[in-house]
Amino acid sequence: MIDRREFVQSMIALGAATSFRPAAALFAAPNQELKGLADAALSAAKQAGASYADIRINRYRNQFIFTRDRRVQNIVNTEDFGFGVRVIVDGTWGFASSSAVTKDDVARIAKQAAGIARANKIVNTDPVKLAPVEPFPDAEWNTPVKKDPFEMPLQPKIDLLLQINEEALKVKDATFVQAFMLFVHEKKFFASSDGSYITQSLIRSYPNFAVTSVDRATNRFYRRASLPGPMGMGYEYIESLPLLAEVKQAAEEAVAMHKAKPAVAGQKTLILHPSNLWLTIHESVGHPTELDRALGYEANFAGTSFLTTDKLGKFQFGSALCNMVGDKTQEKAMATCGYDDDGVKTTSFPIIKDGLFVDYQTTRDQAHLIGQKASHGCSYADNWSSVPFQRMPNVSLLPNERNVTEQDIIGATDDGIYVKGDSSYSIDHQRYNFQFSGQTFWEVKNGKITTQLRDVAYQSNTPEFWKALDMIGGRATYELGGAFSDGKGQPTQSNSVSHGCPVARFAKVNILNTAR
Repeated sequence: MIDRREFVQSMIALGAATSFRPAAALFAAPNQELKGLADAALSAAKQAGASYADIRINRYRNQFIFTRDRRVQNIVNTEDFGFGVRVIVDGTWGFASSSAVTKDDVARIAKQAAGIARANKIVNTDPVKLAPVEPFPDAEWNTPVKKDPFEMPLQPKIDLLLQINEEALKVKDATFVQAFMLFVHEKKFFASSDGSYITQSLIRSYPNFAVTSVDRATNRFYRRASLPGPMGMGYEYIESLPLLAEVKQAAEEAVAMHKAKPAVAGQKTLILHPSNLWLTIHESVGHPTELDRALGYEANFAGTSFLTTDKLGKFQFGSALCNMVGDKTQEKAMATCGYDDDGVKTTSFPIIKDGLFVDYQTTRDQAHLIGQKASHGCSYADNWSSVPFQRMPNVSLLPNERNVTEQDIIGATDDGIYVKGDSSYSIDHQRYNFQFSGQTFWEVKNGKITTQLRDVAYQSNTPEFWKALDMIGGRATYELGGAFSDGKGQPTQSNSVSHGCPVARFAKVNILNTAR
């Protein structure tokens, strides 16, 4: 029988033996080699009749470490390398890709993409119009990282995860615990016939645990997961978190839930911590402000949108306190990068301003559809073999300019519920009617937290909910949450996105007891 340390060492050896040297060597080399490959593709595309062409040469590395209780369940290291070429021929997109990255292959695939564009022309009734873009002939952007998680030894990561598990199991009546770490590294090279050559390195880190307490007498169980979300950071993020202290608290809260006071249904003042509110932002603001959904071009996973284009600049989405931005430049956020997959320099832009719906998320070939002259830089493909399309930027609720604290909001609340942590949710295919739950719930009476509650969900519709926003915390209460894997499209693609927000209060929200 192999022990845990021998297993870990064998995994390290296997990872070293199977690493893909050509990709690593190519991205470690000066950009001239990448530029040579790109020029071969762009030249072949032009000769094949393309009015526009771009190429993405990408290398992806992933590391997943899973533990449960006192055991390592799985360790997975993956690596993927290849390129995709996109062209416009006769006003129609064509795309092709390959994992064989040589000059002959990039030229061949470029011609294939042009052939696909000509075939697509038969069903294309709306010629592609690209918003102008500034060329970036030698651009580079990297996620600011102090400790590259892929350069860190595996053993300390496993030791920390098992310590987290052990700390949870010390709590009486904590039944079992799971803990994991996920790391992603994208190396991206983009070149286009507009004259851009862009290199980027994007790193994301996600530590997480979940503690479950089971009451064998009632067969009820309650679960409490870690509250901090994934980040666009290196291993220094994991080291900055008080994970051992938090998992002990999580275990105690999961156990206490069995004896917590049941929620009373009815209208209540609702206070939401950023660890819960980020998901409500994602579903009720992020998805419905994707322009392709609003136009009915996209309905996979999240449906279309009630925010149709006739509402742009006219629809009162929320209260005057509601200010939302799309921002692919936000520090530590997961959708943050220097340039999108159209070669557009990323920026921040208002989506909801003083409660008014003012803008959509867009790409270069969408901007003209709502009369705009520039893209908001929201194009992304999750792999070299995937077609870039509109994906969500970091969509965040801006904090109060005044220093309003969490305690200020609790102190101003006579009868309410404070919710922390994300959990189950349901929302319709227009992103209008919804129901959300959380992980921990706290009764607020006469300006104080009195006791823990259980079996709570809140129900509303999107504009009604955001119009009920009546208090909002200051910068000190602002935190980032996010989705490490957000699905969209057919074939399905997955991207990572963050949502920042402060502690916020909503008046007269419908509260449900989920146990009844």
